[in-house]
Amino acid sequence: MNHPVAVIGAGPFGLSTAAHLRARGIPVRVFGEPMVSWRDHMPERMLLKSTPAASSIDAPQRGHTILDYCMAAGIPRLVADEDVIPVETFIAYGEWFQQKLVPELERVRVVSVDRKGGEGFELKLDSGELFTARAVVVATGLSGLAHLPPELAGAATDGPSLTGPVSHSSQHHDLSRFAGKELIIVGAGQSALETAALAAEVGARVRVVSRGCGKVAFGAPPWRQPKLRPESPFGRAWSLWVLSYYPHPYRYLPARTRHYLVRRVLGPLGAWWLRDRFEAKVEVSEVSRIVRAGVSDGRPVLAVRTPDGGRTEELSADHVISATGYRVDIAAMDFLSHELRTELAVSRGTPKLGAGYRSSVPGLYFTGLPAAASYGPVMRFVCGTEFASPRVAKHVVAAHG
Repeated sequence: MNHPVAVIGAGPFGLSTAAHLRARGIPVRVFGEPMVSWRDHMPERMLLKSTPAASSIDAPQRGHTILDYCMAAGIPRLVADEDVIPVETFIAYGEWFQQKLVPELERVRVVSVDRKGGEGFELKLDSGELFTARAVVVATGLSGLAHLPPELAGAATDGPSLTGPVSHSSQHHDLSRFAGKELIIVGAGQSALETAALAAEVGARVRVVSRGCGKVAFGAPPWRQPKLRPESPFGRAWSLWVLSYYPHPYRYLPARTRHYLVRRVLGPLGAWWLRDRFEAKVEVSEVSRIVRAGVSDGRPVLAVRTPDGGRTEELSADHVISATGYRVDIAAMDFLSHELRTELAVSRGTPKLGAGYRSSVPGLYFTGLPAAASYGPVMRFVCGTEFASPRVAKHVVAAHG
């Protein structure tokens, strides 16, 4: 069968997978706008939480790390753990990687994927083209997976939106619209804390609401981390080292354990360099939970339970941003046909993946965030491409080459 392999998505995981397939001589068609989630859904002036060592897109040959990009572009080298990466630099790096290793990228959208008898899959593009692929790799990143907690739904009856009372952090590229406004940000992870700092820096009055009585916390700078523990892309800790370099057995853990670790490992924690920018300008309300949300006189109002659970208080603002992360849900991937989504084996909405990132549907693969429940939290980060991409490519070649 001479049909190509289709890679859907042109972020770090999609580009890395495509580069590895091309290096193995496999005909491949890659679809999407390069680095679109990073360009359109990350706030301006954002800095990456990951260090340079954890921020390179894996390639099948040398010369394509973020350091290589810095040298080629003639900009300051990003090498040390103390070096922070502006999102604009990372986007430019991803586009450079694409131009060098995936030059045939097609900037069109895949509308649908369906089975095509014994010949693989039939894909329809928004250009109207229909074609057959021998295998499909889904690498759509965060697209369509923004999570809005149910307790905020009362103030967002039509879903999160920029013009409504509640939005999601992924919808904000330019935070200057909140200058002079009161803003509540729900969450306690890097997205919430950095969005809060950036909004405060453009003149918003910002309150972060941290649920579950969890304390807003920041990581230790690299020079303060214990030297006797093994080094990983995310810091010095045995657990991080194992999850970074040995994701192989992760899928054999009980489902409850796997999903818990994906949520909690490298969970809500601000970057060490963010503390000073945050603490001086942002108010924090630590609550046991948000009871409900509504709208009064055009302003969103949150009813929150105090940390001791003894009473309910109300907080209001001009706008609420839900910086509550992403949840993988096969049902949200509506470009996959209903028949495919029904046939897929899933666990809490995520695809169950076997060796080589293959799903229960022969020829259909998932990489990046949708693979985290099977291969661990490292799949949430760019450095996960080093483990995932060669293995996806190897399995595709063995099964469909």
